[in-house]
Amino acid sequence: MAHPHTPPRAPQTNDLSAFAGSVHTDRYVKLVFPKPGVDYPEQIDVRALRSTMAPDDLPVVRTYTALHPDLGAGTLDIDFVVHGDEGVAGPWARTAQEGDILLVNGPGGAYRPDPDADWHLLVADDSAIPAVTAALEVLPADAAVEVVVLVDSAAHEPALPLPASGGGRVTFVHRDGGSADGLLTEAVRAVEWRSGRVHAFVHGEAEEVMHGIRPYLRGERGLGRDQLSISGYWRQGRSEDGFRVWKSELAKAEAGS
Repeated sequence: MAHPHTPPRAPQTNDLSAFAGSVHTDRYVKLVFPKPGVDYPEQIDVRALRSTMAPDDLPVVRTYTALHPDLGAGTLDIDFVVHGDEGVAGPWARTAQEGDILLVNGPGGAYRPDPDADWHLLVADDSAIPAVTAALEVLPADAAVEVVVLVDSAAHEPALPLPASGGGRVTFVHRDGGSADGLLTEAVRAVEWRSGRVHAFVHGEAEEVMHGIRPYLRGERGLGRDQLSISGYWRQGRSEDGFRVWKSELAKAEAGS
């Protein structure tokens, strides 16, 4: 359970009013992890702190998909992947106890399956499986959808809520201990292209998504901006902090080109 806008030392609250009217299936929140031994104000505003605190003292911010917000119950679901003691959010989740308070900013989001589309294309690696799951949960029972998901192995394939009519197909791609370079792009190219207007959601590792899949969908398949939600959730070899810098530099370069 996460609690939006709750300062770390304040009493626990179940107020999820910030999620009222939130309909995006790629709904995300920013989790804020204060660093031990650093004195923070009662209300933590990370953007404001960037102008007053040393970079090494700033709280750590991590982005996660927020699922199933229930305003009445004051609950929402966040899926964590734990890699032993690596990272910040995973170790927190591994040791979290009921009643622990987590500072959450948000929500944000921009995508929801277009009900007027003839079919849907959902593409993801492990990091975007929660968002794909949320999209599938709101599709009508007779929806036509192609899903392509990259995971480590067959043992890591998630159970996905496909439309009840059987109009959905899933292609799982496995790393199997090797490099994932190009695997997701190749699988997307192999998808049987259905007739009619498609609405696509493509999120995962930035290099693969932006330099492999986007040129195919935008250039070769001719998808317009209104048909495609595409972005990198992470980049190989970078923490979220480094990835944020990379995205900012990329945006500036594209704006100047």
